[in-house]
Amino acid sequence: QVTLLESGGGSVQDGGSLRLSCAASTDTVACMTWFRQAPGKEREGVAAITTGGGPTFLVDSVKGRFTLSQDDTKNMVTLQMNSLKPEDTAVYYCAARLGTYCSLHWWRSATEYDNWGQGTQVTVSS
Repeated sequence: QVTLLESGGGSVQDGGSLRLSCAASTDTVACMTWFRQAPGKEREGVAAITTGGGPTFLVDSVKGRFTLSQDDTKNMVTLQMNSLKPEDTAVYYCAARLGTYCSLHWWRSATEYDNWGQGTQVTVSS
């Protein structure tokens, strides 16, 4: 098990920017992923990265606007969100699957992760 501590989030207007960070309590290689869940909708994978190197994945709706990066010295991943839209409004969760690289086949599936952060609200107003 690993503890995931999220920070960032908040409220911005359409076109604004926010940054979300997730610090893990382990330096074990892991697939670390940001999910989001809007009211009445299923939780969806937004961006994933393998700590220590490896591919990064982004859902099509955020490509060109969101960037996911990592700081291995701090066991931290950061989601930079630019050009935010009202439809990006959701609770954002950090998730980790330990001991594996992210895979195109499952990174967006919430059931593949057994470590979750507490969630942080992102609200984008028009």
